[in-house]
Amino acid sequence: MEQTAYLILENGTVFEGKSFGAAFDVTGELVFTTAMTGYLATLTDPSYYGQIVVQTFPLIGNYGVIPAEFESQTPRLKAYIVRDWCQEPSNFRCEGNLDTFLKEKNIPGLYGIDTRALTRIVREYGVMNARITMEKPDAAALLPEIKAYKIKDAVKTVTSQEVVIHEGKGNHRVVLWDFGAKENIEKCLLNYGCEVICVPSFATAEQILSYEPEGVMLSNGPGDPAENVEVIEELKKLCAAKIPIMGICLGHQLLALANGAKTEKMKYGHRGANQPAVELATGKVFITSQNHGYAVINDSLPAGAEVSFINANDGTCEGVNYHNIPAFSVQFHPEACGGPLDTMFLFEKFMTRMEEEKTCR
Repeated sequence: MEQTAYLILENGTVFEGKSFGAAFDVTGELVFTTAMTGYLATLTDPSYYGQIVVQTFPLIGNYGVIPAEFESQTPRLKAYIVRDWCQEPSNFRCEGNLDTFLKEKNIPGLYGIDTRALTRIVREYGVMNARITMEKPDAAALLPEIKAYKIKDAVKTVTSQEVVIHEGKGNHRVVLWDFGAKENIEKCLLNYGCEVICVPSFATAEQILSYEPEGVMLSNGPGDPAENVEVIEELKKLCAAKIPIMGICLGHQLLALANGAKTEKMKYGHRGANQPAVELATGKVFITSQNHGYAVINDSLPAGAEVSFINANDGTCEGVNYHNIPAFSVQFHPEACGGPLDTMFLFEKFMTRMEEEKTCR
């Protein structure tokens, strides 16, 4: 039997829908993603920690649940909202349906609401907190609690807790600093022949350097980048060591902060697989996959650093090249699963950078 459920927005708007997945009340930060495919990557992306995710594409779940498509084994989002979910998925790799998956992972779901209208509200007023409840709500009574919600200790919560070494072919030894890393970053490094040493977010620069890596990859992750004070301090030490560094998403923001730049929260962020990024050196436009709610402030970059990519829609920083250290970073995901792979060449750039520094030494 279908159970009615309600969504209460921080601005007092209430939507009525139906519950699927786990059925309990939950509060989180409401965001939307425009991706038409790759919903399994969305569900398992650690960068959605603490958030209620809305899919703008109307039908979700048509190819079922495929564990090989997961970006982590533990979903970190608070809840999941769709217009309709497919109850009879069809795919030769399918191992279950969306409802069962959400129940197993204890993630509340909501469907049967006007996700287009909901998305328009977020676009107009910005990201806001929301609550999913199983009882007809007294919105006025719940608003103080909803407004008080805040995402805290995001990276500390989602990071791995131990060092894991993947030998690969050994062409290059790379430390993957895990702030909530999507698994495909590691897979891409392995495909390029790298030995990958995955270390937790609380690793120190001294520990990272003790592995004698040829390069360091800074992963994606959730939350406010400026919250990670300890990581930023250790990253400053890595920069001083002049080791090749590549940053992706949160890693891009942390690298900028470690070099004296500033970040800011965006109105509703970039989440989806169709974000246009302009490479300033060539004028080429790449369609990219993104998931972030913060951005590096363009004119806050210090001397020795320059913006390399900007978002074609709003002009925000999508990449930085550093000239005083062998480092670069991008806000988007060049390794995107379920999204465009137009910028995979950036992994080749990282490999080349490591080769050049190896030769110099």
